[in-house]
Amino acid sequence: MSGPRKTAIVTGASQGIGAGIVKGFVERGFNVVANSRKVTQSTEVAASDHVALVDGHIGEPATAAKIVETALSRFKSIDALVNNAGIFFTKPFTDYTAEDFKSLVSTNVEGFLYVTQLSIKQMLAQKTGGSIVTITAALARNPIRGVTAAVPMITKGGLETITQHLAMEYAKDGIRVNAVAPGVVYTPLHRETPKDVMESLSPMGRPSTVKDITDAVMYLTDAATVTGDILYVDGGAHFGRW
Repeated sequence: MSGPRKTAIVTGASQGIGAGIVKGFVERGFNVVANSRKVTQSTEVAASDHVALVDGHIGEPATAAKIVETALSRFKSIDALVNNAGIFFTKPFTDYTAEDFKSLVSTNVEGFLYVTQLSIKQMLAQKTGGSIVTITAALARNPIRGVTAAVPMITKGGLETITQHLAMEYAKDGIRVNAVAPGVVYTPLHRETPKDVMESLSPMGRPSTVKDITDAVMYLTDAATVTGDILYVDGGAHFGRW
């Protein structure tokens, strides 16, 4: 990239998709502030002159503030934010507990809210626009029989809705807000899932890779006139039955 280095914030960055996104930005010449609860202990992401690591639970306002403060003190700007942090687990709807719900909301919703508010405030002050990409889930709008994820999808569906509202609210400021909705992806989250089960969840018979999701995030970060979009990366699963 030409000109001054831009700066991206990536949450949920210690492994899997998040670590892949960090590497994608670094390869494109960005500075990166990477966060997870224990990102400094990650074996997939390392601190460097252009990568700052911030430990902490993203659902806490103090962590969001520390991430933004680090971006500005180290790299002087915030140009892109990727809200990747999220948790997901399945069980019958009637078995989800109040604690389950609080945990999902804390990471998936509050983990989006605080850091996005602060990042947008900084982007507005910079007057140079910016990109926000949130990782949601193809399941949010396209349930699969046997995948009992109704309660987690309350949070993911909400993120898709706020993505479109924020895209409209900040379009005039050049701040683009989009989402990537993965289907099943080869990540540590699915290390115990049998290969044939993974393949059955994609019409193409090919689960996505971390690189597939990273490529989608990079596209949306660069796409100057794309905003309010939900980009499915799911092998066509969102089209319906197969």
